[in-house]
Amino acid sequence: MRSAHVDTFTRDNLPPQAEWPDLIFPLPELQYPERVNCATELLDRAVERGWGGNTAFMGSTVSWTYAELLAEANRLANVLVDELGVVPGNRVLIRTANTPWMVACWFAIQKAGAVAVATMPLLRAGELKKVIDKAEIELALCDAQMTDEVHKVGANRLEIVAWGGETADDLLALARRKPSSFDNVDTHAEDVALLAFTSGTTGVPKGTMHFHRDVLAIADCFPPYVLGATSRDVFTGSPPLAFTFGLGGLAIFPMRVGATTVLVDRPGPEPLLRAIQDQKATVCFTAPVAWRLMANMKDDFDLSSLGKGISAGETLPASTWHAFHDATGVKLIDGIGSTEMLHIFISASGEEIRPGATGREVPGYEARVVDEDGKEVEDGNVGRLAVRGPTGCRYLADPRQREYVQHGWNLTGDAYIRDQDGYFWYQARTDDMIITSGYNVAAPEVEGALLSHPAVMEAGVVGVPNEERGTIIKAYVVLREGRRPSDALTRELQDHVKAEIAPYKYPRRIEFTESLPRTETGKVQRFKLRELG
Repeated sequence: MRSAHVDTFTRDNLPPQAEWPDLIFPLPELQYPERVNCATELLDRAVERGWGGNTAFMGSTVSWTYAELLAEANRLANVLVDELGVVPGNRVLIRTANTPWMVACWFAIQKAGAVAVATMPLLRAGELKKVIDKAEIELALCDAQMTDEVHKVGANRLEIVAWGGETADDLLALARRKPSSFDNVDTHAEDVALLAFTSGTTGVPKGTMHFHRDVLAIADCFPPYVLGATSRDVFTGSPPLAFTFGLGGLAIFPMRVGATTVLVDRPGPEPLLRAIQDQKATVCFTAPVAWRLMANMKDDFDLSSLGKGISAGETLPASTWHAFHDATGVKLIDGIGSTEMLHIFISASGEEIRPGATGREVPGYEARVVDEDGKEVEDGNVGRLAVRGPTGCRYLADPRQREYVQHGWNLTGDAYIRDQDGYFWYQARTDDMIITSGYNVAAPEVEGALLSHPAVMEAGVVGVPNEERGTIIKAYVVLREGRRPSDALTRELQDHVKAEIAPYKYPRRIEFTESLPRTETGKVQRFKLRELG
């Protein structure tokens, strides 16, 4: 292919073509030209389509129309090329909270033909160093309030350029002196646009490489066929833009239709609820734990504008679905995606939703449930989820590519059942399946049973060693306000689980705790619970 990349690092470190998953493009809208730049299609074309006057992003300190965002991204792209010497293919790290400037920097990098490496704001120096070393990054764009950990990395080759300060070399000061026009690099559809590092992992991080074409593909599958958003919608949500769930849901998807996004730069359900109320948001992306918390706070906020809620990051328990629906009338859209696949590939909306089921394949994707040999199992049996579509896993120089991609399919690491109607029902992460006394028990199923008890706010379930049974089920439980731990409550919860699901699945040990360890994207870190024993 005739790549636009002068710096060939990402192309040189793609897995061998034989280890790629099968890529399929079954929809007419997925037939992209050989040369395409995702910034051109999502931002420049938005203005050409007449959306220039639409509000694109609203933040706590700045709000821009599409035309204003285009001008700011162009100025930043000029800084990258003229002042910082960025050439196509260079990796550029971004470190900030969810703000319009984050979006402008991301699109400036795409315009310059470079590779965006967005990082979670909570990452510390040791974690950042692994990303910087793995991706051989030499330039970091950082919010001035978040430079400390990057400076601690101590990489001699790393240039750190901050914005939001008062210095003459501040990124925004440099940008103000640049023209508001820029000739976007003519990238190949298979030039790498972003490197996304998997969340919640330990040890050496896995960098997933996604092309310009991939960015457009996720915008042309889930949003039109499941979400059904329009330019009149107002998006908001909590996932970081550095997380592909947030990048898609809060930037790429709304921009594909000329909609508005309200970016919330503070964590927690209250700022998100306030954004929905004050800005009349109609679409919200967040994790299951947030939906459960917001259901309990609905009387304190006006949520009447909200029409669609999208849940991902981990499984959405049926009890949480019903709690939010009973509180607001909104039918939450569950979905499973992965960093390796870039975004959601199984979901359902509207009348097709079955609470507790993830859904069916998003148009553009195929999925099946397979055994250890990659052979499809009969409906109703537990197996490994395998998926393929227009996007797929390509790890950056990583032998784990051969674990994730087998026989042309992406193996997500999830255990699923497909029913006779084609709905996929999540069972567990394959490493969250607990084998106790010869029985296979899915941790999320036990968690769901606990969450249906009125005393329980959060629950995390793991298997712990036991001399008699090999492994027993242990639950870590966060109680609702006003409830206190006691032996009587322990027995009550155990009996409740026995009544909700097969009795052998009940937690033989329950430990009450103030909080559960979670990733920045809201996933329970069960490996940390296992370490507690």
